[in-house]
Amino acid sequence: MKTALITGATSGIGEACAHLFAQQGYRLILVARRQPLLEKVAGHLADKYGVEISTLIADVRNKKAITEVLEGLPEDWKKIDVLVNNAGLSRGLDPIDKGNTDDWDAMVDTNIKGLLYVTKVVSGWMVAEKKGHIVNIGSIAGKEVYPNGNVYCATKHAVDALNKGMRIDLLPYGIKVTAINPGMVETEFSLVRFNGDEEKARKVYDGLEPLFAADIADAIWYVVSRPAHVNINEMLIMPTAQASATLVQRN
Repeated sequence: MKTALITGATSGIGEACAHLFAQQGYRLILVARRQPLLEKVAGHLADKYGVEISTLIADVRNKKAITEVLEGLPEDWKKIDVLVNNAGLSRGLDPIDKGNTDDWDAMVDTNIKGLLYVTKVVSGWMVAEKKGHIVNIGSIAGKEVYPNGNVYCATKHAVDALNKGMRIDLLPYGIKVTAINPGMVETEFSLVRFNGDEEKARKVYDGLEPLFAADIADAIWYVVSRPAHVNINEMLIMPTAQASATLVQRN
């Protein structure tokens, strides 16, 4: 039986991945901060697909906490076949001189450091087994910089670099590494960016059909289901109505 570990598993891309991997018979380790929501998602998946699920309540930004919950897994659960580094966020949309440093800390600590804390532990297990696949959720923001995206774009450029660095470092152990870089995906992303302002969040997708979490989960399943000799290094996915980070066609 194969095992997938997914961070940020209670909504959006993480939750969609959990559904798809469970449907494919994977045993799941779901990591998230919101305990009631995580337990609800896990219970639904277990009932629907009949798969084993381990839930880990932790914030990836907290190095001690995330390391302890991962290391506390039973030994047979540490044989991870797929790690989906999905936990991430964008907060604020301000020019650099007006940026909120708390927002900056949240993005750097989650998108870069949190990804690293999880990867350090899980990649060690994969190296010991000489197999595994790490999927890092990047963004079009890791390929382009757009107005007022400064720090968020910087964090996703870092993920892009880390993806390449992991691919090099883990090459001798037969471990696959892939970056999935979406454009506009309608999830909690914009709601978080605008600190819960639903009106602003809705306007992001007005007049166009964005990608949805299930679209990205499909892409992730595609890359992890390739034959053993095939690695998809990276994938850039956009809705038809989007041509770049800032150029979209609205009706």
